Amino acid sequence: MTQQLSQTPSTEPELTGVRNFRDVGGLPTGDGRQVRYGRLYRSGHLAHATAGDATFLAGLGLHTIFDFRNAADQKLEGPDIELPGVRNVNLPLTDPADGAEFWKMVRDGDLDELRSILANGKAAGRMTETYRLIIKERTAEHSQVLHALAEDSVPALMHCAAGKDRAGLSIAVALLALGVERDAIVADYLKSNDPHRRYLVKRGDNAPSGTSPEVMDLLSPLFDARTEYLDAAFAAIEETWGDVERYLNDGLKLAPETRERLHSHFLEDA
Repeated sequence: MTQQLSQTPSTEPELTGVRNFRDVGGLPTGDGRQVRYGRLYRSGHLAHATAGDATFLAGLGLHTIFDFRNAADQKLEGPDIELPGVRNVNLPLTDPADGAEFWKMVRDGDLDELRSILANGKAAGRMTETYRLIIKERTAEHSQVLHALAEDSVPALMHCAAGKDRAGLSIAVALLALGVERDAIVADYLKSNDPHRRYLVKRGDNAPSGTSPEVMDLLSPLFDARTEYLDAAFAAIEETWGDVERYLNDGLKLAPETRERLHSHFLEDA
C-alpha cells in the first residue's frame, strides 16, 4: 500500500558512500501539475553506503529499490546494502558480458589503447549509441518497472553504478509516462554533472599514465551527462514509434488505467 509521505521537499542530504542521490519531486508536467516529493528517488549504487547513509535511506519509507547494474558491476562494487522491509529488484539493462573488454581497457589500458577506443569522438559516439539501444531494446524492462510503480512499488529508488545512464534513462522514461516536460527531464539529468554527484573514476593501481590530464580528457565523455546523449534517446523514440504517445502505448504497453494509476501515485497539482 502506498505510503502517504510529505509533499514538501526536504534538504538534500550529504550522503557519504552514495553518490548522485536526489528526489525528483517538483518537476513540472505539461498539464500544470508536478511530481510529488518523497515518491521517486535516483542515485548511484548503494554498495558503499555507510551506517549513516543506511539510516537516512531507511527513513525514506522505500518500498522498492530498482538496481539496473549487471553482474560485472556488482562484482566490481559489491551488492547493495539491504534495508529493512525494502524490496530489492535487480533488473540489468546491459548484458553481463557486454563491453567487458572495453571497460578493462578503461580501467587498465595505456594511453595508446585509450586513444584507439576513445579519441576522435569515439567515446561520445559509444554513449549516444548505448542510449539509443537501451531505449529500443529494453522496452520490456522499462515496462516492467512502470507497471510495478503503478501497482505497489512506491516510494521507489532507481540506481545503476553512477546513477547517470541506465538509471538516468529509466527515470527519464518514468517522467515521460508522467507527462513531465522534456526540458525539465533534461535539467534533472544534467544534475549528475554536479561535482559532488559525479562518479569517482577508477583506474587500476598500475594503469599506465594513471589519471593524467590526457587520460581524464579521454575518459570524460563516458562519465559526463550530456544533453546529446539524452537527445539520442528521445530521437530513438521518435524514429521507432513516431512519438512519445505511441512509445508509451505500443512500446511500453501502458494501458490508460495504468497511466492513471501512475499519475495518482506520483503527481499533484502545482
